Amino acid sequence: MALIAEAVSARAPGDLFNRRCVLLCSTALIGVEILVFLFMVAGTHGLIVPLPKPATTDFVSFYAAGMLADEGRPDLAYDAARHHDAEQRATAVGIDHNFFYYPPVFLIVCAALARLPYLGAFVLFEVITLAFYLLTVRQILRGSDWTALLPVVAFPPVFWNFGFGQNGFLTAGLFAAGTLLVDCRPLVAGMLLGLLCYKPQFALLVPVALVAGRHWRALLAALAAAVALCVLSLGLFGWDTWRSFIVAAAGSSTVYATGRIPFSGYINPFGAVRLLGGDPNAAYAVQVVAMLAAASLVAFAWRRALPLPIRAATLAAATLVAAPLALVYDLLLGGVAALWLTIDGVRAELSAREKFGLFALFLLSLSPRSLAEYSHVPVGAVIVLGLAAIVAARTLRAAAASEPEAAGLAAASRP
Repeated sequence: MALIAEAVSARAPGDLFNRRCVLLCSTALIGVEILVFLFMVAGTHGLIVPLPKPATTDFVSFYAAGMLADEGRPDLAYDAARHHDAEQRATAVGIDHNFFYYPPVFLIVCAALARLPYLGAFVLFEVITLAFYLLTVRQILRGSDWTALLPVVAFPPVFWNFGFGQNGFLTAGLFAAGTLLVDCRPLVAGMLLGLLCYKPQFALLVPVALVAGRHWRALLAALAAAVALCVLSLGLFGWDTWRSFIVAAAGSSTVYATGRIPFSGYINPFGAVRLLGGDPNAAYAVQVVAMLAAASLVAFAWRRALPLPIRAATLAAATLVAAPLALVYDLLLGGVAALWLTIDGVRAELSAREKFGLFALFLLSLSPRSLAEYSHVPVGAVIVLGLAAIVAARTLRAAAASEPEAAGLAAASRP
């Protein structure tokens, strides 16, 4: 009733997005999401209806890879049969295989987690990475009170990431922290962005941004961090592990391009084309075009030295478009882009159209995979491309506004 009263009392559409209404809606949504999450946990464990076979989460893939590394055979993490056996040892016989195609640098984390009991490792990993993500976000919000984090926590991919047992919090947190510090502490920012080498498709446009913006110290720090991690993993796990990874990664298209992972869970243009019935070659071609367009947008924003919120939002949104593999839980990076847009709204207020656009994308993110399955519309890609369009439009406006200012400064500097 409070939400209805708030909506009815609004004098204009934009008033629906005032602070009080947003916090009320976020609190209510968090309550609903917790109930849904508990219901799904109960269902996964067969407490609602009997299951034909055991179910688990994506985290079992990380844990099993860590088990094999701790047993002295890290290369077997990339052997599908042996990795599946380890997953079943960790949880239950009969679960589906969750593939492991991460570079050996991620095995460092997996091996540490596998020294704990499975459930403890799951909770510890998700809680620590969530805390890192939220602390970074709060810094972006410039020390706002903790209630400002309610919409961030209410963002549905937060619960999808926790439910899947995925590493989206870590990816989004590194990305957010790296962009936050790139102007003031470039070496630290570069090192944080370099850690994204554990999931390299999300570091694809980082060099484009840093080169275009002439952030040479950050670029060198990112390369140094990535190389150091690779060398460390090589020393810990040996060349055989890296060779097994390269072979497995080269053959991963048989998993990602053939539908063994449902295309309804993809959020990039490649997955959209495949869900709509396009063949793999057409999907790859569309993805390459999208990647080039995203890289061009990033280069444009960073070359012109636009305000940091604009540059950071552009890089985050464009990365989701460009990534050759991006799934539902990776939408957390879209939350980072939307957050930076909100911060830019302090400099130039978001229009009612932008607010409605972000709100609509937020609603679609409640369950993009299910919506895609029932409608046969690539909802995840709609979210990503819609967000990229909003960011691109704001970037172009910011660039246009900066030109008269730059011209005025140039004129004032002439004798």
